[in-house]
Amino acid sequence: MTKILIVDDEARTRELIAKMIDSFGYDLETIPEGSNVQTAIDAIHRHDPDIVFLDIQMPDGTGFDVIRSIEDKHFEVIFITAHEEFAIKAIKFSALDYLLKPVDTLELKGALDRALESIHQKKEDAQFEALQKNINPSEKRRLVLKTQESVHVVELDDIIRCEADRNYTSFYLKDNRKILVSKTLKEYETLLSAHNFLRVQQSHLININYVDRYDKKNGGAVVMKDGSEVPLSPAKRDIFFNRLENI
Repeated sequence: MTKILIVDDEARTRELIAKMIDSFGYDLETIPEGSNVQTAIDAIHRHDPDIVFLDIQMPDGTGFDVIRSIEDKHFEVIFITAHEEFAIKAIKFSALDYLLKPVDTLELKGALDRALESIHQKKEDAQFEALQKNINPSEKRRLVLKTQESVHVVELDDIIRCEADRNYTSFYLKDNRKILVSKTLKEYETLLSAHNFLRVQQSHLININYVDRYDKKNGGAVVMKDGSEVPLSPAKRDIFFNRLENI
């Protein structure tokens, strides 16, 4: 039977999440146990769970400390947090899942369903290693890109541009790699806009640092340093040129 460990510094929250999960009617064992970093580590070793709901802020540290202390991370992790912008962004950059407190029933079910779909897949240490980098303010952000075949950890400086293809996004990297991910460009625009990326047209998000020039012909296009041309929306012209001036 699939085992789900629920770690939170408040017993009431642990019990509430367990009851919510039980109400879904799945054949699961819920274990509301672990109130701090050490008891969480002990519970993971003792129960060998398939999925761990893990509170971020705890009395003796954080949920990230728990992850750092577990060598064999063969379980799915869903972080639980109050609204902490930096922590949430670090989790998103690492392509991991999270829930905001107070936990919403539908969001809980969605996160649980995603985790249940993934528990039989091989867990990648690179994803957790990227998380440890992303939660450190002095480290450069790494973006985890998950495809059907692989998990890629990419430095933001290596991304030239991103292009939408319906509900997919293609990443074009400086080493001529192309990575196709089943997430929308809008999701990546939200993550990357604070890191010198600009959506210059509905289907295109570019790294401003890789702009080579602007060509006025054919209605105007941004030419990137890899030779690719990206159309520039008239609505984005002023923003684009302002960003270029501030590089």
